[in-house]
Amino acid sequence: MKVLLINGSPNEHGCTYTALRETADALEKRGVETEILWLGKGEIPGCMSCGACGRLGRCVKNDIVNETAARLGEFDAIVAGSPVYYAGPSGQICAFLDRLFFSAGGKLAGKLGASVVSCRRGGASAAFDRLNKYFTINSMPVVSSNYWNQIHGNTPDEARRDAEGLQTMRQLGENIAWLLRCIEAGRKAGVPEPEREPKIATNFIR
Repeated sequence: MKVLLINGSPNEHGCTYTALRETADALEKRGVETEILWLGKGEIPGCMSCGACGRLGRCVKNDIVNETAARLGEFDAIVAGSPVYYAGPSGQICAFLDRLFFSAGGKLAGKLGASVVSCRRGGASAAFDRLNKYFTINSMPVVSSNYWNQIHGNTPDEARRDAEGLQTMRQLGENIAWLLRCIEAGRKAGVPEPEREPKIATNFIR
């Protein structure tokens, strides 16, 4: 079992990383392999709505999105982490997830999903909700913790002093590990996966 944790902060080892690392450590203690993917400081172009991925099975912009899509088979769960900007996730992670889910959503369906946000003071709940929308539109069971998955601090040292936030991250790791083992046990017992009907798209203006 392996979990991909996506660091959508421009700071590689900032507050978002601190939160993700706490979750990753909890997962590893339960025998689950982890990988933290930093999206970097460079530009990640947004979706152009060209529709080419529907024909090609990949995005026409060959960057970290396609590199990640090609590896999705390695992972059983995805954790998306972001700092809070104006009560929303970072532009980098939104552009990344928009294109990843649009071009490779079929590879993500059925995997566990969770989001983590870090903020100095406010806006965490709105950003958390925004990230969870990617999972809930794509047949991905969302994993919760004992509080909303947020940590507070303006520096990693401050984040490490948020005892409740750190506990929330650890509990998230525990819950992901437990659900992964439940799914594994279900498969071994012959429990069939949910049937996924072909998508029906309804336009309200005709």
